[in-house]
Amino acid sequence: MAVVAVFEAYADLARRVLAGPARLGRTRMVAVDGPSGAGKTVFAARLADALGEALADRPAPDEAHGSALGETFAVGAVLADGPAADEAPGSALAGRPTSGPGIGVRPPVVHTDDLLDGWDDQLTFWTRLEEQVLAPLRAGRPGAYRRYSWVRRAFLPREVPVPVVPVLLLEGVSAARAAAVPDLTLAVFVTAPASLRRNRAVSRDGPGILPQLHRWHAGEDVHFAADRTAARADLVVDGAPTLPHDATRWYVRRR
Repeated sequence: MAVVAVFEAYADLARRVLAGPARLGRTRMVAVDGPSGAGKTVFAARLADALGEALADRPAPDEAHGSALGETFAVGAVLADGPAADEAPGSALAGRPTSGPGIGVRPPVVHTDDLLDGWDDQLTFWTRLEEQVLAPLRAGRPGAYRRYSWVRRAFLPREVPVPVVPVLLLEGVSAARAAAVPDLTLAVFVTAPASLRRNRAVSRDGPGILPQLHRWHAGEDVHFAADRTAARADLVVDGAPTLPHDATRWYVRRR
């Protein structure tokens, strides 16, 4: 059966998210999942920009009532802090935007790579995420986590705050796993050909990463098959579209 690809606007998806129910306390959580190198980080960043613009266009909240929207205006300060100074250009943190349209209200993006305790923590990091971020937000309280430094091979001492906001994006392998479903407003699965994904990783981090990458890809395959993440996702996105389009405004939906 042929797969029909459809161009859709990030702005429309942002409006869909904001119209959806908040299931993680007062927060709408969007999970951007898929295998490594598929384009998850780029997709999450562009959706966060679109959400920032959509939130900026909303009427100013009555801060006296302590609305969740009122808390979004602190997020820009968190993002502007950026990656830790010791993170090398090829690290998991490289290339993540800290400015752009709507940055003042741009939702935070939590990258699961930042919570891994090295390569062997591919899927077992979830307890850390649950305790430090998800459980507090579910209870209406801010969360915080410490970033893992792939240079130092240790967690950095400074905590990254995760405020109670209207929208939180969780990006990374297994972000939309079955355990997350009750908390999710939207589950996205980004896909791309295996050869392209491997080449992207090598271009970013060098050929020395290949032994770990082979093990990582094998672990992904087993997880996605057992979890049925793609089949359960609300949206499947082509992370390697070939048709010309403005990739900052449009993405290609495969299902």
